Amino acid sequence: MLFHVEMTVNLPSDMDAERAARLKSDEESDVQKLRQEGVWRHLWRIAGRYANISVFDVESPAHLHDVLSQLPLFPYMDVEVRALCRHASSIHDDDR
Repeated sequence: MLFHVEMTVNLPSDMDAERAARLKSDEESDVQKLRQEGVWRHLWRIAGRYANISVFDVESPAHLHDVLSQLPLFPYMDVEVRALCRHASSIHDDDR
């Protein structure tokens, strides 16, 4: 199942800089692993914001929740999820 996910990160302004850097580094490692596994199919930064729009390819809404909730920055995120389905005019066979 494909999902459009918009994530906005809101780190507390008083968070220790070292802790913030560690969280960001851990997040990057997790993101790269999920990208290599094909779970995190697309990732775009939203210009001017600490936010992104992503497409996830997961087994179910519960699987997506598990993936997102395990991200190191998840406690500091506002997340919006939209289920996607293949458009009849799509030319890509792997759109499902």
